[in-house]
Amino acid sequence: MARLPYIDLATASEPVREVFDRLPVHLNVFKLMALAETCFRPLLRLGTAILGRQKLSSKLRELAILRVAALSGARYEWVQHVPIAKHVGATDVQVAAIERGGIDAPCFDATEQAALRLASELVEGVRATDATYGEVAQRFSPQDIVELILAVGYYRMLATLMETAAIDLDPPAGTKVVDAIR
Repeated sequence: MARLPYIDLATASEPVREVFDRLPVHLNVFKLMALAETCFRPLLRLGTAILGRQKLSSKLRELAILRVAALSGARYEWVQHVPIAKHVGATDVQVAAIERGGIDAPCFDATEQAALRLASELVEGVRATDATYGEVAQRFSPQDIVELILAVGYYRMLATLMETAAIDLDPPAGTKVVDAIR
C-alpha cells in the first residue's frame, strides 16, 4: 500500500482534472505527481518532451530508463517501460541483460553500452567519469548528450518519488502514453 494518498479526482482542482481529461491512462504515477499541483503540469510537459520530442534515439532513451529503473529498484518504472523499450527496438535479450546488470553484454553495441554506462554513473554518482564522458562525446552530439542526461535525471527523480511513496503497481500501459504524444 502506498505511503501517500493518490489525488482524488472528484475533489481535485479544475486544472488537475483538465490534465487528467487529456491523459490516455490514469496511472498511479500521475495521481501521485498531481499531489504537487503546481509542479504537475510542468513535470508532464518535461516527460512529454523526453518521451516524444527528443532527437535522441528512442531506443537509447528507453535502454537508459530501464537502467535507471534497475539501479533504483523502481519496479513501477520497470514495468511501465519494458513494453515501450521493446516497441522501439529493444530485444528481450537486452531487457534481460539490463535487469541482471549486464550492460557490457554482447547484445549491446558500443553506442548502447556507452549510453548505459553514462546512465549508470549518473544514477550511482552525479557525474560521469572522464573515460565514460569521452566515449559518449565521441558517439553522441552535444544535443544527444544533454537529452540523455535529462532523460536519466527525470526518470531518476520519478524513481525516487515512486519508491519513497511506495507506489502501487499499475498493469503495464504499453505504449498508450507514448502514442498519445504523437
